[in-house]
Amino acid sequence: AKDYELRQYETAKWVSTVIRGEPQKEAMRQGFWKLFHYIQGKNEKEMKIDMTVPVTCLVKSGCADFKISFFVPYEHQDSPPQPTDSDVFIEERKAAAIFVRSFGGFASPEKYAEEAEVLSRILRNRGQPFHEDFFYTAGYDSPFKLFNRHNEVWYFKK
Repeated sequence: AKDYELRQYETAKWVSTVIRGEPQKEAMRQGFWKLFHYIQGKNEKEMKIDMTVPVTCLVKSGCADFKISFFVPYEHQDSPPQPTDSDVFIEERKAAAIFVRSFGGFASPEKYAEEAEVLSRILRNRGQPFHEDFFYTAGYDSPFKLFNRHNEVWYFKK
């Protein structure tokens, strides 16, 4: 469809942290730095790991906890180094079909919520079953990139 796509993602490992009781923008900032320290060597192997995209944030309806995640690069998928920060963990996300809506510009929590609302409305109108109680935000660009920015919101297909 022109206003969204359906992607099939394989099982993969992500390094994640949960930030509780902060506004989404602050949770993203804190979570990003915790994960950035992990890839800079704050792990059991003191290994530097390449930064990957996207950076995702799990947003649950009516919940003030946000799970921020970095994709673990392919060369480390089999055995990612364990985090030494107790707030950081490796998770395996199972293969899934995901509805994706892309948009440009600098994405704020409000813009992500607006785009998620548009996507959920489109999916409902087309009779597509999806998990409505949560969505992921996905950011692909450094804060220093000014043009041609790429952002997404994801809903998991039921």
